[in-house]
Amino acid sequence: MRRALVLACGVTSYALFLLTFLYAIGFVGGIGVPTSLDGAPRSPLGMALMVNLGLLALFAVQHSVMARPAFKRAWTKIVPPAMERSTYVLLSNLALILLFWKWQPMGGTVWNFTDSTARVWLFGLSLCGWMLVLVSTFLINHFDLFGLRQVWAHFRGRDCEPLRFVVPGPYRMVRHPLYVGFILAFWATPTMSAAHLLFAVMTTAYILVAIQLEERDLVAEHGASYKDYRRRVPMLIPGRMRRQAEAQTVPAQA
Repeated sequence: MRRALVLACGVTSYALFLLTFLYAIGFVGGIGVPTSLDGAPRSPLGMALMVNLGLLALFAVQHSVMARPAFKRAWTKIVPPAMERSTYVLLSNLALILLFWKWQPMGGTVWNFTDSTARVWLFGLSLCGWMLVLVSTFLINHFDLFGLRQVWAHFRGRDCEPLRFVVPGPYRMVRHPLYVGFILAFWATPTMSAAHLLFAVMTTAYILVAIQLEERDLVAEHGASYKDYRRRVPMLIPGRMRRQAEAQTVPAQA
């Protein structure tokens, strides 16, 4: 019964992620959802700025603190280890839902492309960013990343074996293609409002900080192998391609 409950919690968390991810695409792009980044201001600029920064900070703190190994060790004394990732995903979803709900449009226009071709290209580039995010999760094991693999193994009474360290597809060109996808999705917009700019700037800054924290943990876990990978492969901007023989031997972020 306990195993079934853990599995149900994991599946529910994953289902909520799917809905939140789809809503996020509409929220950033202003398509088909009741709330979005852009719009006419509903409160004074100073108040809107403080609310938005608070929402972004809440998500950043939750997302980073719960991902640290020390927190995981403490957290798994409270929840079953199989549920650690699912609860992380659940609380991340709730932080995002709160952001979607309470976000304050700030008005103003930073740029606005009126040419229909330019608008289509920028919108398409943003969708490519979202697609890169999703594809990157499958390349490193989508179901492990969102906790389903762990709860399923627990349900079957099996140990969840660590994933093998590999270099799939875009991980040979940049160390963090998932983050590259988010940056494209947030910045590639035909109309950039003040609130959208705030969101893009702050999330990009968070990504740069999060990478440093993640890579510190990866170096601690994998030592010289990850240091070698970090030396050879650029962080976010593709550089010159490595020789194929090197590409087959360098580990990537799992």
